[in-house]
Amino acid sequence: MGLARSLRRLGRDQCGAGGAAVLLLMLSVFTAVQPVEAQEPPDALQAYRDGQYQRAVQITLEEIAAMPRNMDAYSVLGWSLLALGRDQDAADYATRALAVSPFDARIIHIAGTAHFNLGNDLDALRLLEQYAQIQPNGPQIGPVYFMMGEIFIRFGEYHHADIALTTALHHRDNNPQWWSRLAYAREQAADYQHALAAYDRALQLNPGLQTAVQGRARVQQQLGG
Repeated sequence: MGLARSLRRLGRDQCGAGGAAVLLLMLSVFTAVQPVEAQEPPDALQAYRDGQYQRAVQITLEEIAAMPRNMDAYSVLGWSLLALGRDQDAADYATRALAVSPFDARIIHIAGTAHFNLGNDLDALRLLEQYAQIQPNGPQIGPVYFMMGEIFIRFGEYHHADIALTTALHHRDNNPQWWSRLAYAREQAADYQHALAAYDRALQLNPGLQTAVQGRARVQQQLGG
């Protein structure tokens, strides 16, 4: 700032057009040598929230390369990979992250979700149960219990599926697909009366949900309706 004032004072001391030209030249040089204002570092979480998942992956990989124990970066990386459908990559990076921080609930959820999507049911169930133990009221507890219920359906353990899906709906009771899956588990367990009630609830929330429409018709037939 002092240099700029000196340049202006020098310009006033000059006479004629020549002095003005000198002033303009010196001011241009002064401006050119000023330090460029530091740019804000890229925000991976904001990129993720904006749906720029590939950009978020790029940013977080750079952050992890600079700070290999950065669990925030691993979390956003995992969420972005899941959003991109890159489940195996999400599982692999989550495994690396858990080697650094074994009880980070965010990473456990990412790993469990990735293994669920990959059909690795035993690994997924172990991780999802671990999340439920660490974060019984965590932000992802509803989806965690829903995935557990789906795994129990795959195993043919319909009573356990009923418990898990009922717990999921305790946390998020306005999801028609979850009600339909609970009804299906009860239908498979031959608990037709309670299955009908769950199908009815699913159809209250979404009258056009075909899995519930078809399931309700099957259950009514079993009940002789």
